[in-house]
Amino acid sequence: MELNGQALSLSDIASVAYGDTHAQIAAAARKRMAASRKVIDDIVARGSVVYGVNTGFGKLADVRIAHEQIDALQLNLVRSHACGIGNPLSEAEVRAMMLLRANVLALGLSGIRPEVVEILCEMLNARVHPVVPEKGSVGASGDLAPLAHLALTLIGEGEAFLDGKRMGSAEALKRSKLKPARLAAKEGLALLNGTQGMHAVGGLSILRAKRLTNLADVAGAITLEGLRDTPAAFDARLQDARPHAGQKAAAAHLRSLLENSQIRESHRKNDPRIQDAYSIRCMPQVHGAVRDVLAHCEQVLSIESASATDNPLVFAKTGDVISGGNFHGAPLALAFDYAAIALTDLMNISERRIDRLTNPDKSEGLRRFSRANRALSPVLWLPRSRPRHWSTRLGSSPIRQAAIT
Repeated sequence: MELNGQALSLSDIASVAYGDTHAQIAAAARKRMAASRKVIDDIVARGSVVYGVNTGFGKLADVRIAHEQIDALQLNLVRSHACGIGNPLSEAEVRAMMLLRANVLALGLSGIRPEVVEILCEMLNARVHPVVPEKGSVGASGDLAPLAHLALTLIGEGEAFLDGKRMGSAEALKRSKLKPARLAAKEGLALLNGTQGMHAVGGLSILRAKRLTNLADVAGAITLEGLRDTPAAFDARLQDARPHAGQKAAAAHLRSLLENSQIRESHRKNDPRIQDAYSIRCMPQVHGAVRDVLAHCEQVLSIESASATDNPLVFAKTGDVISGGNFHGAPLALAFDYAAIALTDLMNISERRIDRLTNPDKSEGLRRFSRANRALSPVLWLPRSRPRHWSTRLGSSPIRQAAIT
């Protein structure tokens, strides 16, 4: 995958996080980074005072740093912020973080040398994965602690995983024939300020949540079949009358899963029920609303994947270095909270369907409190009063295929 600061989809991220897709910096990105780096070098050479280049940080922003201490300032910044605690993030989450960080630096707005970002890509390709503790970021100034642990391995300090073995970062780089980076002015700050920690963890969670919505449709379709309910509520005309994209997509998926249902056809004429319970009838509305929330989150993540998120930013065309707040995690944090609310509702409606399957007062004649092995079996157990042929094995039906995909 060639990184040029472009928007990365969740599928793009997953191909690197869970697979062996290699990443490299595009030639155009190297030119942009070199141009922004020249701005920083010129500032250092003429002694201009610029935050994060030759000043302290935060409350110490008004403290001037001597020329001979500028590189040490960046090194100490990384060391001081690598203070996360807890279990390490998973390999996939760390790989996603490395990819995202390299991509936003490739925008050429951070003043970092292209060779530093290239080392980050080489670590990713060699599967040198920094040990990044799962706790430590509050998001208000970006993912300072997680990204500091990532940067720590980049400079040959801290710990990393290589071939599943935890070891010192210097040893992991040596075994992979990689040389650690030596940070110059602004580069420690460029590596630490950003939202790629929450983006990596949250983005992969959103990807799993999208798969879960499809699985919820499958489970709901199986429940409908088991209870001998009707798919009438999934009629396309109903969805067109309230045309939310997620609702229409969920209903279309359910219709495809239940197409040519032998169970439904066998009792269509003799069923005295007027309509089904909410947990069955409202699947398009609830599942669909969850789909819409996740689509919104995915849009936010797409924008973030191609956004410069450190501070200050360097604009090579004008030579301006401007301090701002692009590191703040609010856009992602609020989207993830939104997703958590939506997924809770998805679980609620799923639990209500489980109750209808296991509660003899609601299960339309199914065996009382069906045993787990029956509930999980690819067989729909129907009332004892029905002939045996009413129990239908799913075989190669749409539901069966969707369940195993």
